[in-house]
Amino acid sequence: MEIIRVNTPRGIELKGAIWESASLDTVVVMMSGICSNVFQNDLLTATGELLSKNNIAFIAGQAMDAFSCIAYSDFSAGKQKYTGTVFDDFSVVYEDVASYAMYAKNLGFRNIILAGHSLGSNKIIHYLGNTSDNFVDYFIVSSPVDLAYWFKVMPNISECITLAEKYVGEGRGDEILPYLFGGFSPMSAETVLAFQNAYNLKNCPVISNEGETNSLFNIKISGSFIIGAKDSLTNGDPRGFMEKINSFCKHPENNEIIVIPDASHIFYGKHREYAQTILDNVKSAFVKI
Repeated sequence: MEIIRVNTPRGIELKGAIWESASLDTVVVMMSGICSNVFQNDLLTATGELLSKNNIAFIAGQAMDAFSCIAYSDFSAGKQKYTGTVFDDFSVVYEDVASYAMYAKNLGFRNIILAGHSLGSNKIIHYLGNTSDNFVDYFIVSSPVDLAYWFKVMPNISECITLAEKYVGEGRGDEILPYLFGGFSPMSAETVLAFQNAYNLKNCPVISNEGETNSLFNIKISGSFIIGAKDSLTNGDPRGFMEKINSFCKHPENNEIIVIPDASHIFYGKHREYAQTILDNVKSAFVKI
């Protein structure tokens, strides 16, 4: 594994990771979920190691929310800038994904697969459904989130929103809430409300019916949807959840739905199975393409 630096048009330098292959034939670029990075999520490491051993490169796309808080180099301002989930900016989701996809293209890979896990899946759906780029060949969406439903089932959400509204109303929007948002990350009041209203990430509204499905319909390439059989964010029906998401695609018959037995939303304890599924999926996809 090697740390890479991915420049964005706005001047922020994102730090991802690459597991290289012996050739420039195929690469999987995976956008991680919130607070999900190569230092604490073995799913990314397991996938990168297995793909690399099988001559498929793997890039872990760590956007601004991959860490709770981290200093980024802001070349437009010529200084370090603190960001991350604490002070996230959901308006730049498209730009972050596009920057990683372009990074892979500029490396010279012939086959580019854009993948995502959890909220990273919602990010790639947003990109693929709204881009004029034509160099991504296949997608892999795993454990996507119906964001409005997610807000209803995660811990501390209502308390966070109430307090965030109070802070913002008092002009204290940049202050960090005194308890972890959703039970997993510190977050400023303004970021909590921005996350709640991030319409560009509400593209899998199959439980809540709050959001849009045009992004799914506008995806031009085929791909796969992967879900754990015990994913707790699917209202008790993981396969049905994925089938309904796929039904909004223009050609759902061209896509594949894969359910990994006994796996949770984060595939805890099933990282090797997840990695093998990605490997098998990539191999079979490029036989079809």
